[in-house]
Amino acid sequence: MSDGSLPVFGRRRVETPEPTAVGSVTAAPAPGAAPSPAAPAPANSVPVNGPVTVRTEITELRNLCLARMDATAVASLHPDRLLVEVERLIGDLATEKRVQLNGREQRSLATELVDDMLGLGPLEPLLLDESINDIMVNGPDHTFVERGGKLTQVPVRFRDWTHLTNICQRIAASVGRRVDEASPMCDARLKDGSRVNIILPPLSIDGPAISIRKFSKKPIDFEKLIQFGAMTPPIARVLEIAARTRLNIIVSGGTGSGKTTMMNALSRFIDQAERVVTIEDAAELQLQQPHVVRLETRPASLEGKGEVTARDLVRNALRMRPDRVIIGETRGAEAFDMLQAMNTGHDGSMSTIHANNTRDALARIENMVQMSSMGLTSRAIKMQIASAVNLIVQVERQRDGGRRLTQVTEIAGMEGETTLMNDIFKLEITGETTTGRLTGRYEVSKIRSTFQERLQYFGLDRAWMNALDEA
Repeated sequence: MSDGSLPVFGRRRVETPEPTAVGSVTAAPAPGAAPSPAAPAPANSVPVNGPVTVRTEITELRNLCLARMDATAVASLHPDRLLVEVERLIGDLATEKRVQLNGREQRSLATELVDDMLGLGPLEPLLLDESINDIMVNGPDHTFVERGGKLTQVPVRFRDWTHLTNICQRIAASVGRRVDEASPMCDARLKDGSRVNIILPPLSIDGPAISIRKFSKKPIDFEKLIQFGAMTPPIARVLEIAARTRLNIIVSGGTGSGKTTMMNALSRFIDQAERVVTIEDAAELQLQQPHVVRLETRPASLEGKGEVTARDLVRNALRMRPDRVIIGETRGAEAFDMLQAMNTGHDGSMSTIHANNTRDALARIENMVQMSSMGLTSRAIKMQIASAVNLIVQVERQRDGGRRLTQVTEIAGMEGETTLMNDIFKLEITGETTTGRLTGRYEVSKIRSTFQERLQYFGLDRAWMNALDEA
């Protein structure tokens, strides 16, 4: 940079004989340099400190700032230092162009630019807001969030389709994947572990769509779930015993019902000495054990080659000497391999599944096993399930926005063609409070469990009965 030339974005170079700013930005005007074509300004951009007024001058300042930045220096600066430099540059350019900006507008525009360069643009404030669980972007002009189980629209907008598409591609590239017109769907994750689904036009008619399931920075355990009203202490104790005694558990529920949160809470009771292999489409489990091997599926390339499915990973996991195999979500032919793992000495394995209740969960597993084309009869599949799965834990997001455990069901074997099931706990809604919060109570079954011998083996049979008595 000793020759005074600063590379800028847009494959242009701007000659500045005397740069006056430190590192990444310079306030010196670039003789003869035309600003890059102006992108449409966001109708209501909301950075951290409030909306930027929409007018032509703001768009001009934004493009001039981008034209005066050294991309190499930008990448080397700490975000806080870069924000100071960009804010100073905006002030100098506003004075030069005689644009009136107050302090809030200047800081907001600087934050917007820094978020665009180093982060995910207008999504950054939403990602920092810990009260938000889900972020849903439906094209550049419509963004929704979920807080407390309720969906609301927020005034966050992108400049245009291109702006939003660039952010989508940045997310995908960060985990070694690609998303474009040739490959318009992608599952990915953010640096903090948040799960992301992206779908682009022409499949998404109204513009690129992003769905983000945020990753909780503070792991949620049973104590917090009790505080949230998701379960009672006796249920938490029963589930803790189930995890400690290495029962095979399926967590069932609808989209956004808290399945992954429940499985994370259950996994906290896995012994520290056990080797655990996890298999996910986008890694989001938060296991606390020291001996964890995390595996992630891979989509096919543009040539249709190189795909690694969950079933491939489950088969490989069984060769890795795991004590437990945890599948983030069972949704296809890997269900057969999951049952094989549960039936071949990998007790304590877990998975999640989409289903409305525990009986439906069994039917879904049976259907998915049939997808594996193993030629098994319905009865043979049901027997495999009955011998492999010990408990199904049903969770639900209810109409008041609360996420609650609604059933804990034991698979008690087969009688003829019918799978026997025992609802150890089942939630019955009894009413609601004046604030709209649902109230209910759990019906408890104290029938002797089919895994009583396992409880005795671990010395927790009396603790199990005490928990049922307290419910």
